[in-house]
Amino acid sequence: MHPHTRSIGVAFRKALQASAVTLLALGPVGLAGSAVAKDLGEVPMVTEGSAAQAPWTRYKGWTNNSWDKYNTLADTSRTPAPPAGPVKEIDAPLNGDAANGKKLAFDRSRGGGCLACHVMGPETAELPGNVGVDLSQIGATNPDEEYLFNYIWDPRAYNPESVMPPWGAHGFYSEQEVADMVAFLKTLKTPATFKNELDDPSKRPLPVEDRDWTDPFVNPAAEAFDTGPELFAMDGPNGKSCASCHANPDALKGWAVTMPKYHKGMDKMIGVEEFVARHAKATTGADWIMQTSENLHMSIYLRSLSNGMPIKVDVSSLGPKAAMERATKMVNTKVGQLNFACVDCHSPDKGANKWIRGQYLGETAGQIPHFPTWRTSRNEIWDIRKRLQWCNIQVRADELPPDAKEYADLELYVTAASNGLPMESPGIRH
Repeated sequence: MHPHTRSIGVAFRKALQASAVTLLALGPVGLAGSAVAKDLGEVPMVTEGSAAQAPWTRYKGWTNNSWDKYNTLADTSRTPAPPAGPVKEIDAPLNGDAANGKKLAFDRSRGGGCLACHVMGPETAELPGNVGVDLSQIGATNPDEEYLFNYIWDPRAYNPESVMPPWGAHGFYSEQEVADMVAFLKTLKTPATFKNELDDPSKRPLPVEDRDWTDPFVNPAAEAFDTGPELFAMDGPNGKSCASCHANPDALKGWAVTMPKYHKGMDKMIGVEEFVARHAKATTGADWIMQTSENLHMSIYLRSLSNGMPIKVDVSSLGPKAAMERATKMVNTKVGQLNFACVDCHSPDKGANKWIRGQYLGETAGQIPHFPTWRTSRNEIWDIRKRLQWCNIQVRADELPPDAKEYADLELYVTAASNGLPMESPGIRH
């Protein structure tokens, strides 16, 4: 067993000592066999219905706001980009209120404000971002009012791939408010000064995660190193447990680094958490649906058996290849009121390796090895599907159920970007 993995739980040890458990003659049908099978169709799984809460309702404590007027990953027809060119022609000066424009630009309550991405002169508030250009001296360039107005209102008129949200077109600001922000921009003629390096995004120290993720006193999710084996040995409603078929859990080492896998009958990728839900129901009768404590702890335990091993998810077979093609299109698709695509935050030629306010945006590679992870800001264990849902909420797009096919494709995409990196589950992140 890998050093990161705790000794198996007391209940599991007693179960092994008390009974001469033998592996069922399942061959490639068992979980261990699925580690080498490219198609999960041979593995006992409940394929009908949802592997999550159904009907789906948003998690307790999350916003109840709905953004059903805007694109989701499942429906990208709601908010098409406008035709090229300015949406408003301006013949006379806008006569905006610069003081109010500054107040609006620095206000965090409407989608994050301009400072989320831009430095804006000597009075820039703390922790500005640098995803966008430094606007501190834009007023000195004698900018065209019509261009500024339209770029704030809907930058897609000039650049369909712009990372900047369509602030006016998507209802964040009125025409007069955008005119006020234009007036404020015209006053910016002096380079920014910062109180300290934390406020300067070009000098701000990069975040380093150096906590001991294997210590349950530091990382509560690490308790799964003990609770996982107990669940593994626990009889389900039909009297069988995981150990009934898999007497030696070490035989499962190397399985989790190959997930998600393609299920031909369901025509979708299946990640560890969805597999646990569907396989447990079919074999032990347990209702360990996604996002339950049992599902998360079992998922962490199964992954921990492969900790330190390189991720090697298949992307060349027919099913995964098609999923990757769908996902590649999806990560470039703008969704939500903020009109963000995955690449806007996680591609190096856009927002990745930059700051959005005080949050550092990482590249896609390296995101998956530590999932499921303990979210210190929420005091919860999150699997990768919940993190994808949270991304949707953050850009003001209605999320999908955690077992949605779209998220399955994205999980494959994110995992493939980490091929070759060692698994380190469970992680701990803010």
